Amino acid sequence: QVQLVESGGGLVQAGGSLRLSCAASGRTVSSRDMGWFRQAPGKEREFVAAVSRSGLATYYSDSVKGRFTISRDDAKNTVNLQMNSLKPEDTAIYYCAARLSQSSPITNVRTFTSWGQGTQVTVSS
Repeated sequence: QVQLVESGGGLVQAGGSLRLSCAASGRTVSSRDMGWFRQAPGKEREFVAAVSRSGLATYYSDSVKGRFTISRDDAKNTVNLQMNSLKPEDTAIYYCAARLSQSSPITNVRTFTSWGQGTQVTVSS
């Protein structure tokens, strides 16, 4: 099992930027797909972005496409999420996740088995 710890959340005004980082330990993430998900109060956890284990493919939800960028650095065992042009509707707890299985689409939250504790992102209007 891999342990994941997120950092970089905070309070930012609409239009601003934040960079989230996810540090992994216990196992290398090089053999895992990595993703970012978020959960707002009263809502289900939703897919935000993911990067394949090869690093060659990235995926984004329609709501963040063009504003967020996911990247991985396997040498440092980290995954980052650069968030630009933030909107109040981006406010949520953001979670880093990892998966070994490739049996379902990478956007499927249920296939990710390792999760961080989350980091709060609040965007004020």
